[in-house]
Amino acid sequence: MGAFNFLRGKENNNLSLTDYRKIWTKFCFLDESGSLNNKKDPFFTVGFIKCSQPYYLNSKIIYERNKRHFYDEMKFNKLSKNNIDFAKFSIDAFFATRSTCFNSYSVDKEGEYFLREFGADPWKSYEDISIRVLESGIAYNEIIMVIADHILTPKDIKFEVNVKRKINDKFKRLAVAGVCRFDSKSNDLLQIADLIVGAISYDLKLSTNLILSGDKYKRRFLEYLKNNAGAKEFMNGFKSYNFNVFVDKDIRRRLPIIALDVVENEKRPSS
Repeated sequence: MGAFNFLRGKENNNLSLTDYRKIWTKFCFLDESGSLNNKKDPFFTVGFIKCSQPYYLNSKIIYERNKRHFYDEMKFNKLSKNNIDFAKFSIDAFFATRSTCFNSYSVDKEGEYFLREFGADPWKSYEDISIRVLESGIAYNEIIMVIADHILTPKDIKFEVNVKRKINDKFKRLAVAGVCRFDSKSNDLLQIADLIVGAISYDLKLSTNLILSGDKYKRRFLEYLKNNAGAKEFMNGFKSYNFNVFVDKDIRRRLPIIALDVVENEKRPSS
């Protein structure tokens, strides 16, 4: 009997160490795009790459770095003619690696939902949004380990402790084994997560005319990502077997009237 069928009938809080061969353990590499303190940037996206064996994807990137003698950090906001080819290779490697997936959650910081649910404290907001997106990606037979990009926070903010405790309390089992934050310069999978969440936020800004023409290298990378994922755009969210993008409806309300009419017409059944 496979692990999937075996654990389907078990209560989450009844999983035990004797089930270890039937429980998936996954690593989640979490990064964000945007700043909760920057009023000029209304969108905030948190996303993560989830995989059971980071070695396979990471080894591809390391091999190619050494082959090309490319040792720069990959960041969406720093895409240029000197690094876009390697960024594209990283996306190819992500989609070619088995048992690897991506989840993200984008919110409008000026939207009604964000202000009601998250708006009081920016540090708590980052924590709560991270919890929200991580919860969406945990299967009933999974225990995850979270590797998050390090950001400077006040001393009283205990991101690692709170994320683990709150998710485990909600799931009523060990769903998060641990949380640790690293400088993304030291981790290629965090850098790939940065490329993806940055591209998603950029697509939302282009769709809502927050960016009119944009940077040609960022646009090229965005189109490359969408082609690999099989997505036309991310404004209405997107879901495939290994790529799940959730966009809050408040962002969609920023669409120009003409674009909004097109979206609504596409959703209506044909005559």
